[in-house]
Amino acid sequence: MKMADFDYNLPDERIAYTPAANRSDSKILVWDQSIIAEGQYKDIADYIPKGHSLFFNNSKVIAARILFDKSNGLNDLEQMPSMDAEKMIDPNSSTNSRLHKIEIFCLEPTAAFTPVQLAMQATNKVQWKCLVGGVKKWKSEFLQKELLYDQISILLSAKKIAQEDGQFIIEFSWDHPTIIFSEIIALVGQIPLPPYIQRAANETDKDRYQTTYASSEGSVAAPTAGLHFDATVFKALSAKEIENKFITLHVGAGTFMPVKVDDYHDHLMHAEFIDVDLQTIEYLATTSNKIIAVGTTSLRTLESLYWMAIKIKQHPKIDTNELNLLQWEAYTLEAHHITVQKALLFLKEWMIQKKLNTLIATTQLMVKPGYQFKICKGLITNFHQPKSTLLLIIAAIAGDQWKTVYQHALANEYRFLSYGDGCLFWLNHR
Repeated sequence: MKMADFDYNLPDERIAYTPAANRSDSKILVWDQSIIAEGQYKDIADYIPKGHSLFFNNSKVIAARILFDKSNGLNDLEQMPSMDAEKMIDPNSSTNSRLHKIEIFCLEPTAAFTPVQLAMQATNKVQWKCLVGGVKKWKSEFLQKELLYDQISILLSAKKIAQEDGQFIIEFSWDHPTIIFSEIIALVGQIPLPPYIQRAANETDKDRYQTTYASSEGSVAAPTAGLHFDATVFKALSAKEIENKFITLHVGAGTFMPVKVDDYHDHLMHAEFIDVDLQTIEYLATTSNKIIAVGTTSLRTLESLYWMAIKIKQHPKIDTNELNLLQWEAYTLEAHHITVQKALLFLKEWMIQKKLNTLIATTQLMVKPGYQFKICKGLITNFHQPKSTLLLIIAAIAGDQWKTVYQHALANEYRFLSYGDGCLFWLNHR
């Protein structure tokens, strides 16, 4: 129960601050009750037998950091492309230029603009829950930027609407009715790198802090286990008839929130949106293939589907807007040995009755030691920070053996965290 049991010494030289030269050149360690193999991601198909399906999180990282001048006047005209690293402001610097900037970090849209796809397609205005850096310098009613998009001048404004629990409700508005918010942030925003990377994002990050298959906009952090998969890897998987499937969990900034309590049961897990279509749920209910989650976000999404099905079964009149899995419900809901197949077929029929082609809900599921996995038989993931909820997931799979794996990786110069190397963990109940 103590987070101190999930601590280890992570030297700075083991942290990957930049990506490997090629995605699939990153190293991978394979664990099946012990370390059984080591290689590179380009050879990952060699470690996965036929009869398995890989599930990827196809969420796309949005350019969630927006910088404004603190004055009420307009910035110099900005136009795309504007990702020259030398012209970008380092959020961690103490230069004079930084002192004149206010940073708005978009976390998630407000309820009126949820799900996130609705916010990204918004025209004229949209409201987001945000963190604001330098908020004491925000003296005027509006912050404004003048943008240039296809030779069209656009005035972007930001206004504080409310403050809630250290976050601000910010309303963005712009004066061009055919431009959507997705285009606005692509024009003016910056990719939000993890906070331990003490530098500004550059052109390389714009490409490499994004999976090759990212398609559904909405994350403020990359589902990093998928960063290693390129055309070479997918070709090898296909040649071995290993299926690739895609689901969505929009990664929130809460993924970087440190656990500040001694007992992890006292930690408040962040909620994140999942988006899974009916065809995928039917596939999961009927396939004989064994499921491997690529990344902890995919794992949490897949496991949440089972518990959402059980929740519906216990509360048949539950509204679609109420179908959100809370932090500890997987440990309190009575499944009565309901199989995955029965649960997901039930979920499928419920969606058909509700005329839903896509299940959109939030999950707050916290996977910890003692969790009984329902759907996933394996996990491909990076090496995680000490005393993190992500490390609890590894301990739920490997028990105390996670320490052996991590010490081996440290001793053998594996690269850690988002841009680092990874592991394939097999679950012992597969």
